[in-house]
Amino acid sequence: MTGTIKTLTERGFGFISREGEAKDLFFHSKDLVGVAFDDLKTGDKVTFDVVQDQKGPSAKNVTRV
Repeated sequence: MTGTIKTLTERGFGFISREGEAKDLFFHSKDLVGVAFDDLKTGDKVTFDVVQDQKGPSAKNVTRV
């Protein structure tokens, strides 16, 4: 899937705005591939996989486009 970084926190996680979806998707810095969390900026385009975990859907294998 593709989306845009909507929110980044100082605690190492953020949210992705998904194209065509109303609800934002949680991601953690450990789920990034090929980019450091500190190098991401709000508005960056990303690709990712959606997985279902205990707290609901989240993004894994997040890569900046």
